Amino acid sequence: MLRKILLGAAIASFSFAAQAQVKVGVIASSTGPVAQIGIQHKNTVPLLPKNVGDANIEYIFLDDGSDPTQTTKIVQKFLIEDRVDAIIGPSGTPNAMAILPFIAEAKTPLLAAVGSAAVILPMDDKKRWVFKTSANDGLVAKALVDHMKANGVKTVGVIAGSDPFGENWAKTFGRLAGEAGIKITADERYARGDSSVTGQALKILAAAPDAVLVASPGAPAVLPQITLFDQGYKGKMYQTHGAGTPEFLKLGGNKVEGTLMAVSPMLVLTQLPDSMPFKKVALDYGNAYKALHGTEPGTFGGNVFDAGLLLQGALPAALKAAKPGTPEFRAALRDAIEKTKELVATQGYYSMTPEDHSGFDERGRVMVTVKDNKWILLK
Repeated sequence: MLRKILLGAAIASFSFAAQAQVKVGVIASSTGPVAQIGIQHKNTVPLLPKNVGDANIEYIFLDDGSDPTQTTKIVQKFLIEDRVDAIIGPSGTPNAMAILPFIAEAKTPLLAAVGSAAVILPMDDKKRWVFKTSANDGLVAKALVDHMKANGVKTVGVIAGSDPFGENWAKTFGRLAGEAGIKITADERYARGDSSVTGQALKILAAAPDAVLVASPGAPAVLPQITLFDQGYKGKMYQTHGAGTPEFLKLGGNKVEGTLMAVSPMLVLTQLPDSMPFKKVALDYGNAYKALHGTEPGTFGGNVFDAGLLLQGALPAALKAAKPGTPEFRAALRDAIEKTKELVATQGYYSMTPEDHSGFDERGRVMVTVKDNKWILLK
């Protein structure tokens, strides 16, 4: 009898040992100014892959309150105490920029669910550990510039957030607009927490541009647009993909009618043909999200879900190379993510290279407008 018990314990011990445990830290701003984005991130965590082959995946979630200082503390905890193999998040570009030195020093893959390409470009030894699960600024800005040029826009006023997201967008858009022969006649900044941008709006009105671009993510993107509306601006209004949230429509109401933006196709899924492979992936994610939370997800939740898909695709190769919890495993995981080719996800298709850690092409964005307080695909 004792021999049977010991044999059973040995078998159980062997089975447990064979079951690899992968730890993934997840940071999101589910409270604070970026909560409209971060709540989607947090709500997506239960939907991430739990197993890959013989490996279990444990997700450790923490909220950074939209505070970059808190983000750095969480990352240090993940790296030192939890010894995670990868990190998903954070929700904001300033938060992501703040943790780059820690990620590089620890040589741990970061799948950043942020908008700005500043977290991965220009590529260097620090940023080679970072991958981004949304289209780069340049890809989205090019769609806006092409639309402006095709619709006779010759002058543009820019009002951008005074943070890495806004600054990188202003720089990228300014370069592409100049190449297209479009002149920037006003270039203003504001902080995400500002309660008024009347001064900036009046300067833009004085410049009388054909169109205005607002470059800020989440709910703060609404304030400049409704202020310009109240001041009587009648030109075209453009927003970045950072404004593609349900809150933008709720807070803006009729004052954001006619807004133009280039966004993830996920925002107008039901208007896309069924022949697009990523439509099914996005619909399955959306249905699971709604079943769990009772609400529709936005594109930002898809960014975290896609991070899970990238890990799921890369883990088999990493598990063959080394044991989770080791530097060798983290390096193998980074290398495997970088070799991702034509991964079908909620936002489009990912094909990474050593130079491009976003992996999107033009299939990963579409032009939309706001009509009757709904997102409408422009064809």
